[in-house]
Amino acid sequence: MNGIHRCPKCGAAFSPPREVQSECPKCGIWFHKWNAPLPAAVTPVMTVDAMEEAEQIPPPDSLTYYGRAAALVLVAVWGVFLAAENYTDPDGNFMHSILLPIHEAGHVFFRILGEFMTILGGSLFQVLLPFGIGVAFYVRQRDPFGAAMCLWWTGASLVDLSPYIYDALYPKLTLLGGHTGESGGPHDWIYILEKFGMIKRAQGFGTFTHHLGVLVMFGSVAWGARWLWKMAPWRREARQ
Repeated sequence: MNGIHRCPKCGAAFSPPREVQSECPKCGIWFHKWNAPLPAAVTPVMTVDAMEEAEQIPPPDSLTYYGRAAALVLVAVWGVFLAAENYTDPDGNFMHSILLPIHEAGHVFFRILGEFMTILGGSLFQVLLPFGIGVAFYVRQRDPFGAAMCLWWTGASLVDLSPYIYDALYPKLTLLGGHTGESGGPHDWIYILEKFGMIKRAQGFGTFTHHLGVLVMFGSVAWGARWLWKMAPWRREARQ
């Protein structure tokens, strides 16, 4: 018996049967990636090459491939500049201008959850939005490169947050509206850290957030580079 006659997760029946390397149209699982074993009669026997191929999206055309390579170089260089900036006394940068509207939107979206989540929501949404998009790229689109770029964005968001967290102990940043935390303006991380009695650790948390963001950025670049290497046109041609 060949093919999948019934989904092992949701029980949907298929007539005619579906291919093993396809997804369930009802619940969305990929049969060959399902954790639980498939019925013995339909369990595929896959070679190492077939398993490697199943984990990849279809090879991109040359324009897409080299466009993605250029994008990876761009974010790698950009990441170096972001990592090298002084997070203890920042001057602001272009990335912050991109992330600020997302941060402010987070305050609005989390407002229904109360004061604490309203204030935390700006920083939380700034990080969770790119991470969630990256998960969608990887799980739904089976696109590791797209996921890697979103992971870079997540790391850049952490780097962008680090001066704000660091500043909470001795506030001097000019916030939205022209205020500083020291002059009584709204400062998310003074509120958050004081809530937990951790305001004296602000600089340590800021440093940790910066270093974590740098690690995530360059880890994502390495992931994207690995995808480019596996999808290189000259490697595909050599295998043909």
